[in-house]
Amino acid sequence: MIAAEPSDGMAGMTELGPVAWPPAPIRTGRLVLREPEARDRAAFIALHASPEVHVHLGGPRPRDELEREMPGVPGRWPGSFVVDLDGAMIGRILLRRATEHRRPAAAGKADLGYLFLPRAWGHGYAAEACAAALDWFDGALPGEPVVLTTQTANVRSMRLAARLGFTEVERFRAWDAEQWLGLRAPAVPSD
Repeated sequence: MIAAEPSDGMAGMTELGPVAWPPAPIRTGRLVLREPEARDRAAFIALHASPEVHVHLGGPRPRDELEREMPGVPGRWPGSFVVDLDGAMIGRILLRRATEHRRPAAAGKADLGYLFLPRAWGHGYAAEACAAALDWFDGALPGEPVVLTTQTANVRSMRLAARLGFTEVERFRAWDAEQWLGLRAPAVPSD
């Protein structure tokens, strides 16, 4: 399960802003969302070298290139969560500030992205992890909307976006495919 993201880099993205980082691990019924650690490096490489994961993202990166370039502790910045199942990384959640390469409707808003290893697909882990990350976000930055971009051909990602409460803002062409931009309105604080 993946949301459209052209690369793992921060191109066109910035950190979320003033949030306490890292948060305490976020526990769901089956998963833990936590800060990346050195033990996750091999899973990060597998995730970004996987042709299945990157079918809607412009293709995988070469494993040897990833081995050379991947830092000892990959993906360590505010808004980057490892999704852990029984002590092993099965995916990642990214919450970053959308900037210049996104559509005008997304600029400046938090952008949700996610990548999961193929063995984790079809078990509801993406929905569980994304919902937990969005709950954390609502507490850390209350009143802020979140956007999500995915290819319309990525049916699983489109279903997940709807399930998480994203509604269509627009469709556009990028990376040689039709893209879908959705918006999740800010959570209303309860009294």
